[in-house]
Amino acid sequence: MKLLILTGMSGSGKSKTMKMLEDNGFYCMDNLPIKLFSGFVNMMLQMDDLPKFVAITADARNPHISEELTVEIEEIKKIVEVKVLFLDCEDGILLKRYKETRRLHPLMMFDSKLDLKGAIAEERHQLENVRQISDFIIDTSSLSTSELREQLLQAVSSESNGRMKLNFIAFGYKYGIPSDADLVFDVRCLPNPFYRPELRKLTGMDKEVRDYVMAQPESQALYKRIVDYLECTLPMYEREGKAQLVVGLGCTGGQHRSLTFAILLSDYFEEKGYVTQKWSRDKSRNVAEISTRDGVSNV
Repeated sequence: MKLLILTGMSGSGKSKTMKMLEDNGFYCMDNLPIKLFSGFVNMMLQMDDLPKFVAITADARNPHISEELTVEIEEIKKIVEVKVLFLDCEDGILLKRYKETRRLHPLMMFDSKLDLKGAIAEERHQLENVRQISDFIIDTSSLSTSELREQLLQAVSSESNGRMKLNFIAFGYKYGIPSDADLVFDVRCLPNPFYRPELRKLTGMDKEVRDYVMAQPESQALYKRIVDYLECTLPMYEREGKAQLVVGLGCTGGQHRSLTFAILLSDYFEEKGYVTQKWSRDKSRNVAEISTRDGVSNV
């Protein structure tokens, strides 16, 4: 049996994620008191029709979640394989989601003096250590349902043959750094295809953009140094037991240079035997902004 502990910020999408896990063959248990986790696992192991994959949620409704979860994980690891998935989300997005649903934050039910902003800040503080020990972190701030499902299945996939999963995310600095990134490389120093009219509305997914970016000597030099750094450090992360590494590649809008590097790095390390994923967080909205600006300027 393999156990996945699902935790993270309230409002980040844990309920939706549990439904996705159920749809993909997981036996799911929601809001079990943390002190009962190891007992629950032992009980499951006594079943004749033992499920292969089990998921349990743990959140701020459990008092002392940080200390208790660490202890329970160590106990459970003695009998089954266990991974921790942490769902994160930007504070501003969480505020918006709660205002739209008109639901109370769980911590506000225990402390009537907390307002919504204070409850989110307190929960983030309580979960700081849990986030640090998590094997996978997914930032749901800008993910659609299909994108969340894709990242979730990538995280829980058992097809990696023990190799660490590499997730290369292209992003735009003007939209903020991804909160789930383990490493961030800034490629804004490279020549920008934005200033080439024929490339402006294309993206790093287009061959013309990748050819332009990688034709620059400075791009080739930076790419080689990033590859060298990753080839040096990835075995160290694997020895530390890290299951997934999120590598952020950032340019101004997340459309051209960063996506070019994300695609090339993903393809390179996939050939090296890693399970990789590449995607752009901000490509669509940056293209939309460019189109709007161009439309206004042409009037």
